Amino acid sequence: MKITKICCIGAGYVGGPTMAVIAQKCPEIKVTVVDINQARIDAWNDENLDNLPVYEPGLDQVVAEARGRNLFFSTAVDQAIHEAEMIFISVNTPTKTYGEGKGQAADLKWIELCARQIAAASDTDKIVVEKSTLPVRTAEAVNDILSNTGGGVKFQILSNPEFLAEGTAIEDLHHADRILIGGESTPEGKEAIEALVDVYANWIPREKILTTNVWSSELSKLTANAYLAQRVSSINALSELCEATEADIDELSRAIGADSRIGGRFLKASVGFGGSCFQKDILNLVYISRSYGLTEVADYWEQVIKMNDHQKGRFAKKIIKSLYNTVSGKKIAFLGWAFKKDTNDTRESAAIYVADHLLSENAYIHVYDPKVKARQMYADLDYLTTRKPEANKELLKVESDPYKACKDAHAVAVLTEWDEFKEYDWQKIYDSMLKPAQVFDGRNVLDHEQLREIGFRVYAIGKP
Repeated sequence: MKITKICCIGAGYVGGPTMAVIAQKCPEIKVTVVDINQARIDAWNDENLDNLPVYEPGLDQVVAEARGRNLFFSTAVDQAIHEAEMIFISVNTPTKTYGEGKGQAADLKWIELCARQIAAASDTDKIVVEKSTLPVRTAEAVNDILSNTGGGVKFQILSNPEFLAEGTAIEDLHHADRILIGGESTPEGKEAIEALVDVYANWIPREKILTTNVWSSELSKLTANAYLAQRVSSINALSELCEATEADIDELSRAIGADSRIGGRFLKASVGFGGSCFQKDILNLVYISRSYGLTEVADYWEQVIKMNDHQKGRFAKKIIKSLYNTVSGKKIAFLGWAFKKDTNDTRESAAIYVADHLLSENAYIHVYDPKVKARQMYADLDYLTTRKPEANKELLKVESDPYKACKDAHAVAVLTEWDEFKEYDWQKIYDSMLKPAQVFDGRNVLDHEQLREIGFRVYAIGKP
């Protein structure tokens, strides 16, 4: 089966970049990305590529190459579904905030709505591809809806989880470690798998395209993120021990990372992991384990989240303690709000929770981030419902100039590892701050010895 038309439902951080690269690498396939959010689609269609709703290095060039040729962004969802032979579901699957499984289970309402819309708009057989991060056996529910509401149309359900790291998504798509495709072992299922394999084989070597059953594919995505998050929480737990014993976490990481059985990746201590995937997927794993009665398994993975929360709280408390146990009325500068560099994504960013802790102590926070807009920062805080939106706006100010953010501040906290922070004139920043001037490096990206020579008091994660 040769695919000539693809539709992707969801124009977010996964759907947009993934479909842009597929369109770039497969010029003979018409790729249409649809979303009900008109403003988001307008941004994807904006002539000024600086206004794309997702910031990823290299994404603008990919979109410029394919958009209008064989890459299209539209709100005409039913039409795109009707025309397509293969439909990717790439909608949000947030953690439930209500009812059974609140705080742990994935909220699958958007997945179900997509399935029903696909069924209603289809009059020819389709391959439906799960691209969203989903709990194990979600394909079963999608298949049940499609089979019973599809009016005789046949659907094949595939699982094709993404393994992108935000900030390097385009590089990850161009040079993937592996592509994972799960499907049924029936002749029709194998044909559907091969159709998707053929799409990726336009630029990915076939030996890097792994095929499994649907359930293994769905669980592999949750497991991959859980393992990576576990490494981050493990090194962060050791960072606290380093501070207590005057060991150096970077030296420790280098020593254990040199062991080929361990390797050096994801051994960078920090204020904590963020992003849309790690916490959500581990909580999902915890919920699924508990639903099968696997209490010890659930408790094991839940500890990864507890350690991450502890690290963020510990960082905030260190700021308070260093400022004579009160930050009330004091100005604290935040450098960075995104959960990591080279992205404008703020979901579960450590900055949100550190800020919330300090704002509850009546601190005044001035934030600079090169890519995150003010409205997003306020939305992140408002979502926590710790205080009224008016209070958030009063206590937190967003600055467009990092030097202005730091002027007259009692302390500077680095929450995102943007490269530009290393290049600042720190002498100028020191001269403009209240003394003693303090720097809290939550990402260990600055030259701490140089800062101390200037006169700063420096607190760094896992350092003596």
